[in-house]
Amino acid sequence: MNRIFFPLLLLFAQPAVAAECVVLLHGLARTSLSMEFMATRLKIDGFTVVNKNYPSTSATVQELAAEVIPEAISECGPTDRIDFVTHSMGGLLVRQYLKDNHPENLGRVVMMGPPNKGSPIVDEFKDVPGFEFWNGIAGTQLGTGPESVPNTLGAVDFPLGVIAGTRSLVPLFADDFNGPNDGKVSVESTKVEGMSDHITLPVTHTFMMNSGEVYDQVVAFLRNGRFNR
Repeated sequence: MNRIFFPLLLLFAQPAVAAECVVLLHGLARTSLSMEFMATRLKIDGFTVVNKNYPSTSATVQELAAEVIPEAISECGPTDRIDFVTHSMGGLLVRQYLKDNHPENLGRVVMMGPPNKGSPIVDEFKDVPGFEFWNGIAGTQLGTGPESVPNTLGAVDFPLGVIAGTRSLVPLFADDFNGPNDGKVSVESTKVEGMSDHITLPVTHTFMMNSGEVYDQVVAFLRNGRFNR
């Protein structure tokens, strides 16, 4: 009897619901490989992870957000809660999407090095031949002017923790910034009205997602809604 009964139970069983799914979004002109360290560590710590790869240089921030975020949410499958962990421009995709869409099971968001007020490097180089070829039209949207995408999205209304870097590997751009920066984005530019917490760490823009210290702070915010001091 049991040989028949238990297979029938398995046949009609509902798929397991993940308690928490974390969507990872890489930055401009990068791929999901840049977030693989973060993805691996999160999986080890028990999170369901969607490390979303997307063609960041192929469309506008608005178009990418409308396509990429719903796909990533769908890839999470049934889950009690969806969090986002982003690097650089990936954070703007989340801001753009959540401006008009709020999943009922939205959890917390952590942004690493987000250009929430734009980057002066874009202001200086967006009209240089080859900039749009390498960075796409989305790259040209990330300046510091009032009409740039970062500066037209407004305040956030979701639990957000922001991690800013203070080390630069690009001394060539040092004169473009006022105050501490990570080589691509200033600490001040990472801030946005409505954020829940903000922390600075001695990491660079390009490699911050591979830092163990950054990872520990990401998990702290996902679990507690605040960074560890």
